[in-house]
Amino acid sequence: MGDHVHVRLSQGMSVSEEGQLIEYSRCRCEATWTKVFDADADGGKPEQQPR
Repeated sequence: MGDHVHVRLSQGMSVSEEGQLIEYSRCRCEATWTKVFDADADGGKPEQQPR
């Protein structure tokens, strides 16, 4: 007992000036994370729905 497992709780999202999606998370122990998603990860093409 004493081992800690981080649980990421969403704290919101924003978009950078470069068009990147930024996700903010934190744990109850006050640890924080920032994850950046590249704006051109899929080549700028919309997702296609399977038929």
